[in-house]
Amino acid sequence: MTRPVDDLDLRLAREVRDLAVKQRDPASPYFRGDRRRFMLQSVAAAGALAALPRPASAQAPLGATVHDVPPDASKTPGYPLADESYGTRSQFETEVRRRFKTATPLSSWTMTPLEAGVGIVTPSGLHFERSHGGTAVIDPAKHSLYVHGMVDEPRKYSMKDLRRFPSISRMMFVECSGNGLTEWSKPTMRTVQFTHGLTSTSEWTGVPLSTILNESGLAHGAKWLLAEGGDAAAMTRSIPIDKAMKDCFLAYGQNGEAIRPEQGYPLRLMVPGCEGNINIKWLRRLEVSDAPFMTREETSKYTDLLPDGKAVQFSLVMEAKSVITSPSGEMTLDGPGFYEITGLAWSGRGAVRRVDVSTDGGRTWRRAALQSPVLPICHTRFRFAWKWDGDETVLQSRCVDETGYVQPTLGQLIAVRGLNGPLGSIYHLNAIQSWHVARDGKVTNVHHY
Repeated sequence: MTRPVDDLDLRLAREVRDLAVKQRDPASPYFRGDRRRFMLQSVAAAGALAALPRPASAQAPLGATVHDVPPDASKTPGYPLADESYGTRSQFETEVRRRFKTATPLSSWTMTPLEAGVGIVTPSGLHFERSHGGTAVIDPAKHSLYVHGMVDEPRKYSMKDLRRFPSISRMMFVECSGNGLTEWSKPTMRTVQFTHGLTSTSEWTGVPLSTILNESGLAHGAKWLLAEGGDAAAMTRSIPIDKAMKDCFLAYGQNGEAIRPEQGYPLRLMVPGCEGNINIKWLRRLEVSDAPFMTREETSKYTDLLPDGKAVQFSLVMEAKSVITSPSGEMTLDGPGFYEITGLAWSGRGAVRRVDVSTDGGRTWRRAALQSPVLPICHTRFRFAWKWDGDETVLQSRCVDETGYVQPTLGQLIAVRGLNGPLGSIYHLNAIQSWHVARDGKVTNVHHY
């Protein structure tokens, strides 16, 4: 088994390779050349270059198709509509999820490019992934959900059965509780994709879990629910029955279509505001009990160590958090002047009420504008106008949710949680993120508290 420190070296090497590609792309926020000079050269050469045919062997970015670029699109018909198609993105868009290098891709995760997002919805194809036994391949026509245990009447539901119930749709973020796990002890990863990319927002559609549980009838004394996935890892987690009845639901839709295989097709349990691991994918079984089941994933894993070595279990809620996505690590500012600072904020306890931004390393804070919509348990985009004077500084953001909870500094969080293990603690890192801006405009990941 790969040691954690060796595993980290692999992750850092992967990030360096990815950055090298982006730093050569003038359209990337990580471009290291003279962007202004490049744009002038591009305009001067546009006519000649556009007239040249694109090589037939040109490779399209993932999710796109390469088409020839005419000198003037207004004077040349575009490519025709197909009789049948699914749709692609522009050949000029290149953002992809990137795998956080682990010993095996079967138990691993890919991360959302937060720096490239607009608005709050994550495209389904860029929503972060986490699997413990690979992406399960399941025929929905043969898939069933079993409900049993402390119920009046055990039941079995096909996907067709579940779709007959009245449905709901909800915009909701999901975040892995290990998001940022490398950043406890020291600033490690370079870009916001690798420090914070294990969170995404989608519109999810499905059946309220309370509807299904009421069909079976909860027995007296029922307090917990075991959810089990149909993947090779048979992922299982315990959920308090009060939470299950309050707002959990069984999702079969994501962003207007069936959920993607990597998100749990054909059925996923959604537990609003709670760590991603408990949102069981490929859901096949629900068992009601009077006590938590103490599975592997809530004993040896997904617990929060304290300084005295004891572990806190069932710390399920994802607390308020925010991150500046632009400018962020490895980007370069084009000299002094006006910039719009933007990023995302979220809270598992409800809506974001305020985001403060500091452009002087936390000495002073000013309120950012929240871009609508502002929804509970959902990513919220914030914006802040900033005139950079060219001096080095540190940029930070701080989220306050509707309960009054204030996102802590890293020092405040470590004072409570301590640093355990080779990388420090592991789960539920929601500390304020700091980005250092050097005089040459280079932005880097730092600890500043």
